[in-house]
Amino acid sequence: MEPNIQEVANRIKWLREDLGLSQQDMAEATERSLEEYALQESGQQDLSFTFLYKCAEKFGVDVVELLTGEDPHLCGYSLVRAADGLSIKRRAGFEYLHKAPCFKGKLAEPFQVTAPYLADEQDKPIHLSRHEGQEIDYVLEGRMRFAFEDHEEVLDPGDMVMYDSGRPHGMIAIDGAPCRFLAIVLRPSGPTII
Repeated sequence: MEPNIQEVANRIKWLREDLGLSQQDMAEATERSLEEYALQESGQQDLSFTFLYKCAEKFGVDVVELLTGEDPHLCGYSLVRAADGLSIKRRAGFEYLHKAPCFKGKLAEPFQVTAPYLADEQDKPIHLSRHEGQEIDYVLEGRMRFAFEDHEEVLDPGDMVMYDSGRPHGMIAIDGAPCRFLAIVLRPSGPTII
């Protein structure tokens, strides 16, 4: 099931108001201008995973709670079959499939990500984003060009990169085909968000 962007935006607004935070507080927490934040909170602009992740961190909730309105509840183990998971379609056709949405107290967020091949991105600088913690990306199929600050690498199936996701990073699919990879976002050390 794909979360409804307006419902997600409403949950962000309600949580912000419940916690007594201003839009300026959240703009700073998500590293956006006040105008950009207001557009995203109103549902008028797409919500990137990085934006959602930073909102969840600021609110002290699981990102899945923002997406679904439900608090994860499994605490022993969580089994998600190959084609299942919580679907998130964001950022210019990127598709994220959260592979453990119901597991409570996660120390990491596991995603199967499909990056579309976009011809117009091939000769442009890669869009960079950042979020606290670390990330592991393991290429399953296709190829990607990975950028970390001013470094670039080409990753093939079976290649893995681990990095400080608090520093600018991004990736695009190359060679005329989508790239599917496993992305594991590791939380920074500190209290676990439950």
